[in-house]
Amino acid sequence: MRPYVVLRYVGLILLLNAAFMFLSFFISLYNNDGGEIPLLLSGVLTSLFGLFPTIFVPKNIEIKTREAYSIVVFSWLVSCVFGMLPFLLYGGEFTIANAWFEVVSGYTTTGSTVLKDIEAVPKGILFWRASTHWIGGVGIVLFALVILPSLGKAKMIISRFEISSLAKENFHYKTRKTLHVILVVYLGLTILQTVLLKVYGMSLFDAVTHTFATVATGGFSPKNLSIAYYDSFAIELIIMIFMFLSGIHFGLLFVTFALRKANLFKSQIVRYYFFSMLAGVVLVAINLKGNVYDSWTDAFRYSAFQVLSVGTTTGFANADSSVWPPLSIMLITFFTLQCACAGSTSGGLKVDRIVIFFQSLRRQFLKLQHPQAVIPVRINGQPIEEESVDSALLFITFYIVIVFITAVLLSAMGIDTLTSFSASAATMGNVGPGFGAVGSMSNFASIPDLGKFLLSINMLLGRLEIFGLLLILRLRS
Repeated sequence: MRPYVVLRYVGLILLLNAAFMFLSFFISLYNNDGGEIPLLLSGVLTSLFGLFPTIFVPKNIEIKTREAYSIVVFSWLVSCVFGMLPFLLYGGEFTIANAWFEVVSGYTTTGSTVLKDIEAVPKGILFWRASTHWIGGVGIVLFALVILPSLGKAKMIISRFEISSLAKENFHYKTRKTLHVILVVYLGLTILQTVLLKVYGMSLFDAVTHTFATVATGGFSPKNLSIAYYDSFAIELIIMIFMFLSGIHFGLLFVTFALRKANLFKSQIVRYYFFSMLAGVVLVAINLKGNVYDSWTDAFRYSAFQVLSVGTTTGFANADSSVWPPLSIMLITFFTLQCACAGSTSGGLKVDRIVIFFQSLRRQFLKLQHPQAVIPVRINGQPIEEESVDSALLFITFYIVIVFITAVLLSAMGIDTLTSFSASAATMGNVGPGFGAVGSMSNFASIPDLGKFLLSINMLLGRLEIFGLLLILRLRS
């Protein structure tokens, strides 16, 4: 592997981060909120480290497989290192452990926070915090599905884990076209939601930061009470719609809005995504009626928001779900593991893999009845390669094992069982809030520093889909 090739591309990513730091600086300067110096210094330092390799390292067209993966992984890691600078330089609640946890949570669009008083933090710092969502939400997509597809063999390795035939089909463009598709959808959703939230009562700052978190399926809010602060059904409805849309494959959204033949209404993956969410909302609402809320209106309002928020890995809250009945908690935990579609900004196992799992289970039952029959796993009527099926099942196994091991390690630190498991599942799935001490109206401040570093590893493993980090080690060997 040629380190200078990796350095050049990582430098470009640092310059992108620096641009948002400077934008955050101007917001802080405008509000005179005390975040100016930390943001300015962070922007300057990040720019210097980003400029050096882009200026002095020669451009190289051919990138090897190991280099391609290294660019992606190290871009995430280096971005987190420099991204924590504004938090560290500001101080307050941001110790080294807290700053690292917060920035990793931001870039991976997890949305878990250690802040006890979010509203006491300068707006410029909060804007940078929200920006890490927006950068991270599109960043991995742009790298994995835009830049790397032009790299021959690296394309095949990356796309192997976006296992849905639909996901592959709708990004089956040349690099320039794929970039166009992603930018149109991502920017389009961002602009439209910002306008709607502004129209329905949010300030421009709140509208932008909440939109960044929604479209990136992140969940950072500049308010201590998250969306519950506004107590507005209109705002909740807008956010629910955009959470749902942001959990769908971007390529599929594009062809749908472009009124082409292949659209989301014909997708088996999207149908399962929609009806599983609908079933979750109904079941949770039935469980809440009479136990928590007296009216069906309230039961469905809060059920729908929490299920969609967790099921898309956004992590906003309009109620404290940690005090809900056990059945509701178990159902929401299922969506913490499943999450939304491949090719979106969502984390978790992905609906695609869950569908493949159920289809594989069905095939196994059929083969017990007909041992000699050749029964392929099909998605949208098209057979899926056995390698993709095996990869999906192996991923699910790895995923569950990591969640379990992390929960055990947290328990060894003296954290109760519910908090340990939900914190592990929520960070691995890039969901954000869990239950117990890390519930939707709480935070992760009570987690020991060692636990915070452990959970940050979970966030990165979940965002890079496990194999990205593991493959680096294999390639190095």
